[in-house]
Amino acid sequence: MTEYNQYASSIWKVFSFPVVLASASPRRRDILKQIGIEAVIMPSQVEEHITSDEPEQIVKELSRQKAEDVCRRYQREAQGSFAVIGADTIVAVDGEILGKPGDEEDAKRMIRLLSGRVHQVYTGVTILYRGREITFAEKTDVSVAHLTEGEIEEY
Repeated sequence: MTEYNQYASSIWKVFSFPVVLASASPRRRDILKQIGIEAVIMPSQVEEHITSDEPEQIVKELSRQKAEDVCRRYQREAQGSFAVIGADTIVAVDGEILGKPGDEEDAKRMIRLLSGRVHQVYTGVTILYRGREITFAEKTDVSVAHLTEGEIEEY
């Protein structure tokens, strides 16, 4: 565990309230565990509404919607204070936002589009606690090695 993770872990242990993760993502759960947070897992059931075409704004909107949905639902059974963390991630390349592939051919199209190029991964996070909200987004540039047609087909 890095020095930062040890420090962050010790800070979170000070709080005695539940942290609710508005996601079933094993990766997001693991990230929280790395800093000492054993989150209550409650995936959002909200129907997502997007009002922007800017990737950074989209992930902020969606993380907020997910956090608010779970906050309303968890509040019905909560005993005292709790925090909710909602998150959303999208991939964009050349202004096109890539969603989940519809089928195998769509997945291959996306891999071809990313092959040998740099694309952006945007993640938005919303934290709700005692009527307060913190929402932010991060953008990461990701490079993908050039893949041959054979490698794409094999994948």
